[in-house]
Amino acid sequence: MIPYQPIAAPHAALARRNPVAKVAAALVVSVALIATVDPVAPAVAIGFELAVVPLFGVRYTELARRAWPLLLSALGILCTLVLFAAERTGSLLWLVGPVEITTGVLATALGMALRVIAVALPGVLVFATTDPTDLTDALIQNVKASPRFAIGALAAFRLVPLLGLEWRMLTLARRARGVDAGRNPLARLRLFGSTGFALLVGAIRRGTRLATAMDARGFDSGTPRTSARRQRFTAADAALILGAVALAGGALAVSVALGTFRPLVG
Repeated sequence: MIPYQPIAAPHAALARRNPVAKVAAALVVSVALIATVDPVAPAVAIGFELAVVPLFGVRYTELARRAWPLLLSALGILCTLVLFAAERTGSLLWLVGPVEITTGVLATALGMALRVIAVALPGVLVFATTDPTDLTDALIQNVKASPRFAIGALAAFRLVPLLGLEWRMLTLARRARGVDAGRNPLARLRLFGSTGFALLVGAIRRGTRLATAMDARGFDSGTPRTSARRQRFTAADAALILGAVALAGGALAVSVALGTFRPLVG
């Protein structure tokens, strides 16, 4: 297995908090921001999230390197909604050929794109600053999760980086056998699909072998397990969750105060 290590400075104030507290804080922010589709609340949340990045001991360059797929997804959502939205309410801003860009469409598209970033960014910070073994220990000790589930999730999480290496090996092996798409986009698409299917089959086989090996070592015995490393939930961890509640509530309050709040339901 390829080891996974967090990128945060270990002495950072929020990086050394209990993993369960960090996950709970991220969930609080994410769930609260799902309640609205306006762009103001997620924009305020993103501002606060970026402001506390140094407290996690993460450099902004490292955060950008990890979050670039998220930014790309948000940009894709923005472009797709602007171009193909069914309802185009509000005043007309631009007319580009057959596409009418109105204030309502732009607000909705911007709100969705910002919400994707605001909801996912806390998760990126949590997993960039948390050791998977510490998270597993905290789930077992503080949340009373099943050791079978928690340790199985840990094993799967540590195997995820192996998928990238496996993809490169499959690509090089096919190229060595003369299977190359060249500059043909359709051939590239077919080759991508077949390589992805081969990667999926290999991942399923590896997961089956791993599950059998874990059961053979007594992970399904039902015997109570002990923990070598104690994960304590302190007042500072509770303060982190309360801070997340205040952040989420503040972002929604600003949206309501400015009159831009648009509930997802209703």
